[in-house]
Amino acid sequence: MHWINWVIVAVYLVVVILDGLRRTRGTRNIEGYFLASRSLPWWAVGLSVMATQLSAITLIGTTGQGATDGLRFVQFYFGLPIAMVLLGVTLVPFLHGAKVYTAYEYLERRFDPKTRSLTSLLFLLSRGMSAGTIIAAPSVVLSAIFGWDLAWCVLLIGVPTIIYTVLGGVEAVAWADVKQMVVIVGALFALVAVLIWRLPVPVDDAFRIAGATGRLKVFDFSFSLTETYTFWSGILGGTFLMLSYFGTDQSQVQRYLAARSVDEARSSLLMSAYWKIPLQALILIIGVLVFLFYTFSPAPMLYNPRHDAQLREQQPAAYAELEARYTAALAGRDQAARDASTIRGSAPLVAFKTQNDAVESVRKEALAAAAKATGESSRDVNYIIPRLVLDHLPLGFAGVFLAAVLAAAMSSIAAELNSLATASVVDFYQRWYRPEGSDAHFLMAGRVATAIWGMFAMVVATYAATLGSLIEVVNRFGSFFYGSILGVFLLAMWKRSHARGAFVGLIAGMSAVAAVSFGMPEVSFLWHNVIGAVVVFVVGAVLSLGGGAGSPASADA
Repeated sequence: MHWINWVIVAVYLVVVILDGLRRTRGTRNIEGYFLASRSLPWWAVGLSVMATQLSAITLIGTTGQGATDGLRFVQFYFGLPIAMVLLGVTLVPFLHGAKVYTAYEYLERRFDPKTRSLTSLLFLLSRGMSAGTIIAAPSVVLSAIFGWDLAWCVLLIGVPTIIYTVLGGVEAVAWADVKQMVVIVGALFALVAVLIWRLPVPVDDAFRIAGATGRLKVFDFSFSLTETYTFWSGILGGTFLMLSYFGTDQSQVQRYLAARSVDEARSSLLMSAYWKIPLQALILIIGVLVFLFYTFSPAPMLYNPRHDAQLREQQPAAYAELEARYTAALAGRDQAARDASTIRGSAPLVAFKTQNDAVESVRKEALAAAAKATGESSRDVNYIIPRLVLDHLPLGFAGVFLAAVLAAAMSSIAAELNSLATASVVDFYQRWYRPEGSDAHFLMAGRVATAIWGMFAMVVATYAATLGSLIEVVNRFGSFFYGSILGVFLLAMWKRSHARGAFVGLIAGMSAVAAVSFGMPEVSFLWHNVIGAVVVFVVGAVLSLGGGAGSPASADA
């Protein structure tokens, strides 16, 4: 990569770290460190929430998903506006008005200490693994493209983020997120412009060609528990996932707890409700444009350069045979695409789809051969956009895009680490080990916890990088826990529920999700959120109605 690109990346990293150092000046107590003294304006909170969601996984994994699978992934977010409205009238006023540091602190007031601790522990497990996956995304880019060892790439991403998060707390994280959103959105629009400029055919003709492969199909109204991206899984499973994520995940709850008021907290969530789906659609459209770019330009048979080199070295004859077939298939697809762009009617589009299927068939064989040769997952969807940016785009753009990837990664990682530290200190260290102590003591404990979780996330990152599409990996991790956690909060809003019902219900919900996840792996992970929430609520409600240990606590406790 040209030195100018590295200068752009270096300048960005220095600016973010210096801003984190600058914001440490006002951090002298735990409320300032964990909640920015509850002083953030709604628009900063809203941008911080969106930046936390818009991780490097989104920029890398979702664009790759769009290139290989089209726009249907956007159905995953159809439940988001519904969830935001529901949260605005339920959990947001509950938690903001309770003046708690963590969402799980409220559960002790409503139920008992063990329900709070178990729920917080489940959050720590899910979010700790997800933080590792978020670090893995840019690390995969650097490792594969530059040939660097993955462990060094993980350190390069993780260490600067840990530094400014440890020093500045949630205020440094939130204001860094605001800057990072500007970098990310700017890079996305620049990428759209460059890709359209590089197309050899008019945009409307190009999208007609993409439509022939089904990549422009948004809605799938079939109802299937085994299909992840359908209208119904997005509306039902997606709503439960978004309710869990924004309503009970400390990384998001901590944002609106830091807002000045309940109304500003609601406004910050509505910002995501309005803008998340259009922004996600833009990212998927970039993926479709990447597919179109490679339709008219030679596409790599394997986007992961390391896997390509290993297969070429270990099986030269098989590689040469696959490469010859792939080159011929690419030539046929290119000609069919050019015909489809100039000749109207369905026949040229059908011919293009046939040629595209031939290309994908050879690539599937190459991916299988690479998996066998390397002993690793052969899915290279995470490498599509990095190869395009570094191999084909103008000088300086690679630096801007890499800075955007780092911005996305650092904003999400910082939010995760800050929330993990908050839950660790408030829900465990302060609650069970050191109930009394000075602000200085708990502030230091928060910084130590942030550093420890940062190291844990970096260890997880080296494993997560091998699991395939990272955007799916992070949502699988979350969906295993989120539904059950949401079920506990739903019980908390029902006045007749009591502590034993909530605790047993939570265990039952996690057991049900584990049984489905491992016993019926064909069931899509989005439905795990529904299963967990329903089982927790039903079991908890039955036990609460049946009486027994513990009387119903006041919902206003």
